[in-house]
Amino acid sequence: MLKAIEAYLALRRATGFAMLNAEYLLKSFAAFAAERGQTHVNMQTAIDWAERGPSVAQRDARLKSVCRFVRHVRVEDARHELPPVNHFGARKMRRSPHIYLAAEIDRLIEAALRLRPKGGLRSRTYATLIALLSVTGLRISEALKLTVADVTPDGLLIRETKFRKTRLAPLHDTAVEGLKRYLARRRPRSEADTVFVDANGLPLRYIAVKETFDRLVGRAGIAPAAKRRPRLHDLRHTFAVRVLQGSPTDRSRIGAHMAALATYMGHVNIYSTYWYLEATADLMRDVAAAGEAFIAEGRQS
Repeated sequence: MLKAIEAYLALRRATGFAMLNAEYLLKSFAAFAAERGQTHVNMQTAIDWAERGPSVAQRDARLKSVCRFVRHVRVEDARHELPPVNHFGARKMRRSPHIYLAAEIDRLIEAALRLRPKGGLRSRTYATLIALLSVTGLRISEALKLTVADVTPDGLLIRETKFRKTRLAPLHDTAVEGLKRYLARRRPRSEADTVFVDANGLPLRYIAVKETFDRLVGRAGIAPAAKRRPRLHDLRHTFAVRVLQGSPTDRSRIGAHMAALATYMGHVNIYSTYWYLEATADLMRDVAAAGEAFIAEGRQS
């Protein structure tokens, strides 16, 4: 079985997937199956192995890693049994995002500009970073990895991100000017320098940004919804929701708009983009109204 697993991993990696966790899980399963003297995937063995996971979510993830492998390998060897993919009945629950009001984002930026030392680069760094995240929807990891060379006349070059994809994120003229002013103040030494740096001129670290942002949320007087503190990542959610709120209402154009948004945000799956329809009440009202209109048209016909 190990030989088939290695071939599967090599193929997936050739298409751009890292497969680090998948490799660990599949080799663990192969060792478990070998102890039972099995050279092919057995449905019950896969379930027994997956049940060793400490939580329902982890048991579900373990079993699904085997299922993906079996779907691939069964094309050439039908002796592998495909386990029931939803055997553990796990459902992925996503935390409801905090959708920032425009005034809240303004207060965050103002709070960042008051960071000490007064008039230093640190305040400008955080103010520019927050502004950029709010108008581009970038992941914080993508923003922190930006180099000076990635700031191009056509937009930001986002290199090999979460799903090993590279994309170009166009910028509004005001965002371009804001970055230019920051870089003029920051004075990078080469094109390879990261855009955002700390007080020592080193690349900003995520943990430092998160801790500072959490403090800025408090200073900006942004009240948490449902007792959950607004997060840095919620700036990305806010961008997506605002784009959808401004999208065309013509049903024939919505599909193309969603596909464009998914590409811009670097989503590997369109379902990740459609999830944003659930994020605000007015978007859900639009979905409900469209559904009711569709049903009414069907009844009339």
